Amino acid sequence: MDWYEEFSSKVFDCMDDTKLRRALEKAASNFISKKYALTGSSRAIGLLRKKLREIREESVERIDDLRRQFKENVEELGGTVYSASDAREANEIVCSIVGERNLIVKGKSMTSEEIGLNEYLASRGKTVLETDLGERILQAGGLKGSHTVVPAVHLPRERIAEILSETLCQELPPEPVVLTKAVRESLRGVWMKSEVGISGANCLVAETGSIVIVENEGNARFVSNAPPTHVVVAGIDKLVPTLADASTLLQVLPTYATGQKLCSYVSIITGPSRTADIELTTVLGVHGPNDLHVVLLDNGRNRMRRDPAFKEAMYCIKCGSCLNTCLVYQMLGGEYGEVYLGGIGSVWTYFTGNAEKAARAAWACSGCGRCTVECPLEIDVPTMVEELRARLAAEGLRPYPVDALVHNIQKTGTPYAPGRGGEGA
Repeated sequence: MDWYEEFSSKVFDCMDDTKLRRALEKAASNFISKKYALTGSSRAIGLLRKKLREIREESVERIDDLRRQFKENVEELGGTVYSASDAREANEIVCSIVGERNLIVKGKSMTSEEIGLNEYLASRGKTVLETDLGERILQAGGLKGSHTVVPAVHLPRERIAEILSETLCQELPPEPVVLTKAVRESLRGVWMKSEVGISGANCLVAETGSIVIVENEGNARFVSNAPPTHVVVAGIDKLVPTLADASTLLQVLPTYATGQKLCSYVSIITGPSRTADIELTTVLGVHGPNDLHVVLLDNGRNRMRRDPAFKEAMYCIKCGSCLNTCLVYQMLGGEYGEVYLGGIGSVWTYFTGNAEKAARAAWACSGCGRCTVECPLEIDVPTMVEELRARLAAEGLRPYPVDALVHNIQKTGTPYAPGRGGEGA
């Protein structure tokens, strides 16, 4: 079975799954209504979106300078910054930081999913526990996520209760409050025993060496504060020049991600925990981590930003708003891509993952442009997907029905002919 047949099989399975479609439609409707309730009453959001677009353009243009500045400032504060060219190098760096320690707690991080960090650490005998509720459910069930922001959105409460009952060894009813409390209690004893905390970042501030993390659950604060070592794994696309620029992002991201004015928790981490209360002598490691490590990941990002056809994809802030309006996504959920979903996800997968995985989402995209309308930065996804399809076709990654149509048109002047692939269809 080739990549197209395998993907087609999954597509038909998704289309037959009415529960999946209902869950995705419900989530999309909820997010969209909340977002429009805020954007419809705010004149400022348009100005903030425009400003954020300018910030992203500048940041992508100045990545090399911002990376140097960020590294200097973090290390001046007592932290350590590493540069990883690809997934393999990033995983090796993190594993070397972890060393002989075993228990690792982790916050939600798409970048770590991109490089397969959990699997890599597990293969080295490490215990990695996801602490975001949705990610914890998926990890416990061995399942794939279905949304950028709410990864377990496709699972009904009954299925979640089954997963958590088995994992936590207790019978749990399908009640969201009870299930949430059970996960909370199961993690309480883990925080203070954990030896390393790994998180992502929503943005990295070059002028101050700050790591900015936004969340609603509060777990990322434990991950970045309770263990003696905090490791941040973030793409170079997260770099911004100033704290004011980060503030602009913080005002736009929650509105388009979850329909909130601001997330419940905003953490700005600037160096390891410290005190100078005893004779003004600076001591690192008080109630927070003793050491801070930041792994800056390239993994195709520089190649993306230097490609005029795809540079705009680097502006993406991973809010997931495009998915909420995408009709293809509402049919396929997490099968519409890999770590990064949707049309924009196909571009990201092409540069950070591999071409065959990117092809599945790229050829599924309808090109309708609804994503661009919903995107806070108005990223022109359809044009990029069109160019990506051309490149995939040149690499031999074009679905055989499309190959057949092209062949038939060239041979007979009509797409209608018997056969398959290069022999007509």
